[in-house]
Amino acid sequence: MLCNRIVSALVALVCPMSASAQGIPVAPMATPAQSGAIPLGTGGVPGMPAESWFTLAGRPTVRNVSTATLLPVLPAKDKATGAAVVIAPGGGFVMESMEAEAMKPARWFADHGIAAFVLKYRLDPTPAAMEAFKQAALARFAAAAMAGAKGGADIRAPAPALADAQAAMGLVRTRAAQWGIDPKRVAYVGFSAGAIMGVDLVRAAAPGTAPDLFAAIYPSMAPTTVSPNAPPLFVAVASDDELFGKQGYGLPDSWRRAGRLVELHVYEHGGHGFGFDGKAGTTSVGWNQALLGWLGAHGWLTKQ
Repeated sequence: MLCNRIVSALVALVCPMSASAQGIPVAPMATPAQSGAIPLGTGGVPGMPAESWFTLAGRPTVRNVSTATLLPVLPAKDKATGAAVVIAPGGGFVMESMEAEAMKPARWFADHGIAAFVLKYRLDPTPAAMEAFKQAALARFAAAAMAGAKGGADIRAPAPALADAQAAMGLVRTRAAQWGIDPKRVAYVGFSAGAIMGVDLVRAAAPGTAPDLFAAIYPSMAPTTVSPNAPPLFVAVASDDELFGKQGYGLPDSWRRAGRLVELHVYEHGGHGFGFDGKAGTTSVGWNQALLGWLGAHGWLTKQ
């Protein structure tokens, strides 16, 4: 029965028009202008339908991304600290939550003097028709939830998405002078799938692409290989996370065992995908203040 409750929760998240969705609305929306977005030039995805935007509980979301872009959200010059962050939203590699896990945190970072860059990375293809997409997404997330109930979902980052993250990190550093950024202070913040991709980004350690700080928000908690020069890690997760809550704490423990800096915040309730604001009525609300304190401890809130 636990599996059924988890699947129902994910149905509500991914397929809001279903009977168990408790009325969470989903609707098509016009493609936003995305003024200032920079194409990363990483190529396309064979067989990908046209990029499609929709609202999930009123929040802009995108699917079928075949052209990766990076959107700068820069702080006012009098606030800028010279630090930067690349933000990768989640969505199981079939969609990306472009408001709750991308633009909202980007504006917040900019308000605190940190230059933010929203990564819209390439995704796995999904059916063009909305109803068919919902069914495909439900199947993927239901399978992940069942795996999570048995000890943890195994969700892998597609190679094109990882290449996009590497290109984004490289671009920010290449154009650092133009944006007033210190190329040695470029962080990566990933939510869910974006965090899974971040682990791969750190592990790959390709020249110029490794972040200087890494924040993983409700990531896979599976253990991983950690290099001797891995960046400081911040993790925020709920203990009742439907996908990764039964995995233990292998990810931060891998950092600890490697002698690398790590900070772990585990919230009693919040589930998977509590977003930038946290889940109302739980202590996950305000998790971003813990992130702010961590950034401050590393000197990222002051100009250096």
